Amino acid sequence: MATAEPPGARSGPSSRPDGVRALVLAAGEGTRLRPFTLDRPKPMVPIGGRPLLEHLIGLLRHHNIVEVALNLHYKPDAIVDYFGDGSAFGVSITYSHETRLLGSAGAAKQLERFLDRTFVVLYGDVLRDVDLGLLVEEHRQRGSVATMLLHEVPDPNRHGIAELAADGRVVRFVEKPRPDAVFSRLANAGVYVLEPSILPIIPADTPYDFGQDVFPSLIRQDLPIYGVCLDGCYILDIGSPDRYASAEHDFSAGVLQSFLKS
Repeated sequence: MATAEPPGARSGPSSRPDGVRALVLAAGEGTRLRPFTLDRPKPMVPIGGRPLLEHLIGLLRHHNIVEVALNLHYKPDAIVDYFGDGSAFGVSITYSHETRLLGSAGAAKQLERFLDRTFVVLYGDVLRDVDLGLLVEEHRQRGSVATMLLHEVPDPNRHGIAELAADGRVVRFVEKPRPDAVFSRLANAGVYVLEPSILPIIPADTPYDFGQDVFPSLIRQDLPIYGVCLDGCYILDIGSPDRYASAEHDFSAGVLQSFLKS
């Protein structure tokens, strides 16, 4: 999904978004990351001695996003037993159990009652340091129904890629295009700010994906969807043993913000 980018020096978020909830996608099995995921779901793989998911919850809490939903499927007890109701980690956690994987958008649909206000979506297998406050601010200022964080990558055919108009509006989005069909190097970084008004277009109890299904549908309907590139982000998908090793190295080297280590 994503690769690392040099982080900037930031002392804290540019703003603290009020009333924003979060969904962290935590249902995946992580077959490409075996043997590390044989006894745990991928978001529970340790980085610096703590589960990746704990770092992501720390990122949300740092930006005052403390109402968090987690979707579960593979070895769900490992997550529930560790985090409980979330109070020990400074958040409130709502769990959503999926008997079959519903995809990124299908997971949000199942949580439609919880996601009744502006919400952030994070992929639970990506280590990141991102100014979520600034991303929410950009989303609100533009009157967007969906805002995706984008970053430039050298291998766009491995990602969902976006074409932007001059004002940042997304005019085309394609999930993992063929090498001969690449039209942009701006890739989906797996961080979204969304309005609950998009949830009715997602079918219930059906596997559905934001990149494959929802974003192209919003573009076809000419609804305001924007892409934002922020300076100083760190984004690293840990979905392979090599990238997992890179994440451990970067964490040990102090590349990430201190709140991710607290």
